Amino acid sequence: MTRWIELDGVVNMRDLGGLPTRDGRLTREGRLIRSDNLQDLSEGDVRRLVDEVGVTDVVDLRSNVEYEITGEGPLRATPLTHHHFSLLAEDQDPDRTVEEALAVRWGRDESTPRDGDFWGRHYTGYLTKRPDSVAAALAAVRDSAGGAVVHCAAGKDRTGTVVGMALSVAGVPEEEIIADYVRTAERLEQIIDRLIRVEPYNRSLPTHSLEEQLPRAESMEAVLTHLDEGYGGAVGWLRASGWTDADVEALRVRLTV
Repeated sequence: MTRWIELDGVVNMRDLGGLPTRDGRLTREGRLIRSDNLQDLSEGDVRRLVDEVGVTDVVDLRSNVEYEITGEGPLRATPLTHHHFSLLAEDQDPDRTVEEALAVRWGRDESTPRDGDFWGRHYTGYLTKRPDSVAAALAAVRDSAGGAVVHCAAGKDRTGTVVGMALSVAGVPEEEIIADYVRTAERLEQIIDRLIRVEPYNRSLPTHSLEEQLPRAESMEAVLTHLDEGYGGAVGWLRASGWTDADVEALRVRLTV
Protein backbone atom coordinates (compact mmCIF):
# COMPACT_ATOMS: atom_id res chain seq x y z
CA MET A 1 0.00 0.00 0.00
CA THR A 2 1.15 3.52 -0.69
CA ARG A 3 1.62 5.64 2.40
CA TRP A 4 0.03 9.02 3.07
CA ILE A 5 2.33 11.58 4.66
CA GLU A 6 0.16 13.72 6.91
CA LEU A 7 1.37 17.31 7.17
CA ASP A 8 -0.31 20.59 8.09
CA GLY A 9 0.36 22.25 4.74
CA VAL A 10 -0.56 19.61 2.14
CA VAL A 11 -3.41 17.14 1.67
CA ASN A 12 -2.19 14.90 -1.17
CA MET A 13 1.31 13.76 -0.24
CA ARG A 14 2.23 10.12 -0.22
CA ASP A 15 5.32 7.95 -0.33
CA LEU A 16 5.35 5.58 -3.29
CA GLY A 17 7.41 2.96 -1.50
CA GLY A 18 6.16 -0.56 -0.98
CA LEU A 19 4.65 -1.15 -4.43
CA PRO A 20 5.39 -4.55 -6.02
CA THR A 21 7.34 -4.87 -9.25
CA ARG A 22 6.92 -7.49 -11.94
CA ASP A 23 10.22 -9.16 -11.02
CA GLY A 24 9.39 -9.60 -7.33
CA ARG A 25 11.00 -6.51 -5.87
CA LEU A 26 9.39 -3.56 -4.07
CA THR A 27 9.66 0.15 -4.62
CA ARG A 28 11.88 1.75 -2.02
CA GLU A 29 10.35 3.91 0.71
CA GLY A 30 11.54 7.49 1.00
CA ARG A 31 12.76 7.72 -2.61
CA LEU A 32 9.76 8.94 -4.64
CA ILE A 33 7.12 11.12 -2.99
CA ARG A 34 4.22 12.76 -4.78
CA SER A 35 2.43 15.84 -3.53
CA ASP A 36 0.15 18.75 -4.13
CA ASN A 37 1.39 22.35 -3.85
CA LEU A 38 4.05 22.91 -1.17
CA GLN A 39 3.39 26.61 -0.59
CA ASP A 40 1.62 26.16 2.77
CA LEU A 41 4.13 23.94 4.57
CA SER A 42 4.68 24.89 8.20
CA GLU A 43 8.09 25.01 9.85
CA GLY A 44 7.29 21.67 11.44
CA ASP A 45 6.35 20.21 8.05
CA VAL A 46 9.66 21.32 6.59
CA ARG A 47 11.65 19.81 9.45
CA ARG A 48 9.80 16.52 9.14
CA LEU A 49 10.33 16.27 5.39
CA VAL A 50 14.04 17.01 5.67
CA ASP A 51 14.94 15.30 8.95
CA GLU A 52 12.53 12.35 9.09
CA VAL A 53 11.44 11.58 5.54
CA GLY A 54 14.90 12.34 4.13
CA VAL A 55 13.91 14.62 1.27
CA THR A 56 16.88 16.10 -0.60
CA ASP A 57 15.29 17.16 -3.91
CA VAL A 58 12.11 19.01 -4.91
CA VAL A 59 10.84 18.57 -8.47
CA ASP A 60 8.38 21.38 -9.17
CA LEU A 61 6.13 20.83 -12.21
CA ARG A 62 4.14 24.04 -11.90
CA SER A 63 4.03 26.39 -14.86
CA ASN A 64 6.10 29.55 -14.99
CA VAL A 65 2.96 31.57 -14.25
CA GLU A 66 2.08 29.48 -11.20
CA TYR A 67 5.63 29.76 -9.94
CA GLU A 68 5.71 33.53 -10.39
CA ILE A 69 2.29 34.19 -8.88
CA THR A 70 2.35 31.78 -5.93
CA GLY A 71 6.03 32.19 -5.13
CA GLU A 72 8.84 29.88 -4.14
CA GLY A 73 7.44 28.40 -0.94
CA PRO A 74 9.10 27.63 2.40
CA LEU A 75 11.27 24.76 1.14
CA ARG A 76 13.30 27.26 -0.89
CA ALA A 77 14.84 28.51 2.34
CA THR A 78 16.35 25.06 2.96
CA PRO A 79 19.55 23.65 1.43
CA LEU A 80 17.58 21.18 -0.71
CA THR A 81 18.16 20.83 -4.44
CA HIS A 82 15.31 22.48 -6.33
CA HIS A 83 14.27 21.67 -9.89
CA HIS A 84 11.58 23.48 -11.90
CA PHE A 85 10.26 21.94 -15.12
CA SER A 86 7.05 23.26 -16.61
CA LEU A 87 5.02 20.75 -18.62
CA LEU A 88 3.04 23.44 -20.46
CA ALA A 89 3.89 24.15 -24.09
CA GLU A 90 3.25 27.88 -23.82
CA ASP A 91 6.04 28.20 -21.24
CA GLN A 92 8.58 27.58 -23.99
CA ASP A 93 8.20 31.24 -25.03
CA PRO A 94 10.55 33.19 -22.70
CA ASP A 95 9.20 36.54 -23.89
CA ARG A 96 5.58 35.90 -22.94
CA THR A 97 4.41 38.01 -20.01
CA VAL A 98 2.52 36.62 -17.03
CA GLU A 99 -0.73 38.18 -18.23
CA GLU A 100 -0.27 36.77 -21.73
CA ALA A 101 0.37 33.30 -20.32
CA LEU A 102 -2.68 33.59 -18.07
CA ALA A 103 -4.80 34.46 -21.08
CA VAL A 104 -3.52 31.40 -22.96
CA ARG A 105 -3.95 28.87 -20.17
CA TRP A 106 -6.80 30.20 -18.01
CA GLY A 107 -8.61 32.44 -20.46
CA ARG A 108 -9.44 29.71 -22.97
CA ASP A 109 -12.80 28.14 -23.72
CA GLU A 110 -13.65 25.92 -20.74
CA SER A 111 -16.74 24.27 -22.27
CA THR A 112 -15.06 20.96 -23.16
CA PRO A 113 -16.27 18.24 -20.75
CA ARG A 114 -13.50 17.10 -18.45
CA ASP A 115 -14.00 13.37 -18.59
CA GLY A 116 -11.48 10.56 -18.57
CA ASP A 117 -10.75 11.00 -22.26
CA PHE A 118 -10.10 14.72 -21.79
CA TRP A 119 -7.53 14.10 -19.08
CA GLY A 120 -5.92 11.26 -21.03
CA ARG A 121 -5.36 13.59 -23.99
CA HIS A 122 -4.09 16.24 -21.59
CA TYR A 123 -1.52 13.89 -20.08
CA THR A 124 -0.22 12.52 -23.36
CA GLY A 125 0.14 16.15 -24.43
CA TYR A 126 2.81 16.57 -21.76
CA LEU A 127 4.78 13.78 -23.42
CA THR A 128 4.42 15.11 -26.95
CA LYS A 129 4.69 18.86 -26.29
CA ARG A 130 7.15 19.00 -23.38
CA PRO A 131 9.23 15.81 -23.56
CA ASP A 132 12.23 17.86 -22.45
CA SER A 133 10.62 18.68 -19.11
CA VAL A 134 9.25 15.18 -18.52
CA ALA A 135 12.65 13.58 -19.17
CA ALA A 136 14.40 16.21 -17.03
CA ALA A 137 12.00 15.65 -14.13
CA LEU A 138 12.68 11.91 -14.24
CA ALA A 139 16.42 12.57 -14.40
CA ALA A 140 16.12 14.71 -11.27
CA VAL A 141 14.48 11.80 -9.47
CA ARG A 142 17.16 9.44 -10.78
CA ASP A 143 20.03 11.65 -9.64
CA SER A 144 18.62 12.75 -6.28
CA ALA A 145 20.80 12.19 -3.23
CA GLY A 146 17.87 11.05 -1.10
CA GLY A 147 14.12 11.38 -1.37
CA ALA A 148 12.60 13.36 -4.25
CA VAL A 149 9.25 15.13 -3.88
CA VAL A 150 7.48 15.57 -7.23
CA HIS A 151 4.65 18.10 -7.10
CA CYS A 152 2.48 20.45 -9.11
CA ALA A 153 -0.68 22.19 -7.87
CA ALA A 154 -3.09 19.35 -7.10
CA GLY A 155 -0.56 16.53 -7.30
CA LYS A 156 -2.90 14.73 -9.68
CA ASP A 157 -2.27 15.46 -13.36
CA ARG A 158 1.29 16.59 -14.09
CA THR A 159 2.60 14.81 -11.00
CA GLY A 160 0.54 11.74 -11.84
CA THR A 161 2.02 11.54 -15.33
CA VAL A 162 5.65 11.87 -14.20
CA VAL A 163 5.43 9.49 -11.24
CA GLY A 164 3.43 7.02 -13.34
CA MET A 165 6.31 6.91 -15.79
CA ALA A 166 8.85 6.55 -12.98
CA LEU A 167 6.91 3.62 -11.53
CA SER A 168 6.68 2.03 -14.96
CA VAL A 169 10.46 2.22 -15.36
CA ALA A 170 10.80 0.66 -11.90
CA GLY A 171 8.76 -2.30 -13.13
CA VAL A 172 5.54 -1.64 -11.23
CA PRO A 173 2.61 -3.34 -13.02
CA GLU A 174 0.11 -1.19 -14.89
CA GLU A 175 -2.73 -1.98 -12.50
CA GLU A 176 -0.69 -0.76 -9.52
CA ILE A 177 0.26 2.47 -11.31
CA ILE A 178 -3.38 3.12 -12.14
CA ALA A 179 -4.50 2.30 -8.59
CA ASP A 180 -2.04 4.83 -7.17
CA TYR A 181 -3.18 7.50 -9.62
CA VAL A 182 -6.86 6.92 -8.78
CA ARG A 183 -6.12 7.03 -5.05
CA THR A 184 -5.89 10.83 -5.23
CA ALA A 185 -9.71 10.78 -5.43
CA GLU A 186 -9.73 10.11 -1.68
CA ARG A 187 -8.40 13.64 -1.09
CA LEU A 188 -9.85 15.45 -4.11
CA GLU A 189 -12.36 17.58 -2.25
CA GLN A 190 -9.66 18.78 0.14
CA ILE A 191 -7.32 19.49 -2.78
CA ILE A 192 -9.89 21.65 -4.54
CA ASP A 193 -10.70 23.47 -1.30
CA ARG A 194 -7.02 24.42 -1.00
CA LEU A 195 -6.77 25.81 -4.53
CA ILE A 196 -10.14 27.23 -5.50
CA ARG A 197 -9.59 30.67 -3.95
CA VAL A 198 -5.94 30.98 -4.96
CA GLU A 199 -4.70 32.82 -8.06
CA PRO A 200 -4.43 31.53 -10.80
CA TYR A 201 -6.53 28.45 -10.00
CA ASN A 202 -9.53 30.59 -9.08
CA ARG A 203 -9.87 31.43 -12.78
CA SER A 204 -10.81 27.89 -13.75
CA LEU A 205 -11.68 25.63 -10.82
CA PRO A 206 -15.00 27.31 -9.89
CA THR A 207 -16.35 26.62 -13.38
CA HIS A 208 -15.95 22.85 -13.11
CA SER A 209 -17.53 20.25 -10.87
CA LEU A 210 -15.70 17.91 -8.52
CA GLU A 211 -16.82 15.07 -10.78
CA GLU A 212 -14.92 16.60 -13.71
CA GLN A 213 -11.70 16.65 -11.69
CA LEU A 214 -11.86 13.01 -10.56
CA PRO A 215 -8.84 10.87 -11.45
CA ARG A 216 -10.24 8.03 -13.56
CA ALA A 217 -8.45 4.83 -14.50
CA GLU A 218 -8.89 5.45 -18.24
CA SER A 219 -6.87 8.67 -18.04
CA MET A 220 -3.73 6.93 -16.78
CA GLU A 221 -4.45 3.99 -19.07
CA ALA A 222 -4.25 6.44 -21.98
CA VAL A 223 -0.74 7.48 -20.93
CA LEU A 224 0.48 3.91 -20.56
CA THR A 225 -1.12 2.88 -23.87
CA HIS A 226 0.51 5.84 -25.62
CA LEU A 227 3.89 4.76 -24.26
CA ASP A 228 3.38 1.09 -25.10
CA GLU A 229 2.09 1.60 -28.62
CA GLY A 230 4.51 4.35 -29.59
CA TYR A 231 7.70 3.32 -27.80
CA GLY A 232 7.29 -0.12 -26.28
CA GLY A 233 6.81 1.47 -22.84
CA ALA A 234 8.26 4.21 -20.66
CA VAL A 235 11.78 2.85 -21.07
CA GLY A 236 11.51 3.10 -24.85
CA TRP A 237 10.21 6.66 -24.54
CA LEU A 238 13.21 7.63 -22.41
CA ARG A 239 15.63 6.03 -24.85
CA ALA A 240 13.99 8.03 -27.66
CA SER A 241 14.55 11.11 -25.48
CA GLY A 242 18.28 10.44 -25.27
CA TRP A 243 18.60 8.24 -22.19
CA THR A 244 21.15 5.45 -22.23
CA ASP A 245 20.58 1.97 -20.85
CA ALA A 246 22.74 3.01 -17.88
CA ASP A 247 20.47 6.01 -17.25
CA VAL A 248 17.38 3.82 -17.24
CA GLU A 249 18.98 1.27 -14.95
CA ALA A 250 20.08 4.02 -12.56
CA LEU A 251 16.47 5.18 -12.18
CA ARG A 252 15.27 1.62 -11.67
CA VAL A 253 17.91 0.99 -9.00
CA ARG A 254 17.16 4.29 -7.28
CA LEU A 255 13.48 3.38 -6.93
CA THR A 256 13.57 -0.31 -6.00
CA VAL A 257 14.77 -2.57 -3.22
